[in-house]
Amino acid sequence: MHAIAAITLAVFLMTVGIAHFVVPGYFRTLIPPWLDLSGVLVAASGAAEIVVGALILTPQAREAGGWAAAALITTYLPSHLDALRHARPDQPRWLERPVGAMARLAVNLLYIGWAVTVASAGV
Repeated sequence: MHAIAAITLAVFLMTVGIAHFVVPGYFRTLIPPWLDLSGVLVAASGAAEIVVGALILTPQAREAGGWAAAALITTYLPSHLDALRHARPDQPRWLERPVGAMARLAVNLLYIGWAVTVASAGV
């Protein structure tokens, strides 16, 4: 079961990483305006997700890849907290409303937990 969780996480990260290059505009909307160079951040995080996913797919590097995934996903917390801070119920985009921003934060925390589980499993 742990191998399935690891492979699924790897494929998920690599898919999302590729999506950073296919639809970068969407990912730019997730970056707070006060963080300059959103295009560079989108490309760098997409590349990092692809590399970390590949590490997780490699059994010998799976533990390190899991910890790298947890660290990488943790770096996204400021973006989700900023979205929550600016969330308003009258916003047109669901992710900019309080419930959407809370969902973003909760899902991000679940991803971190998933990555820590993969790192700790030692499979």
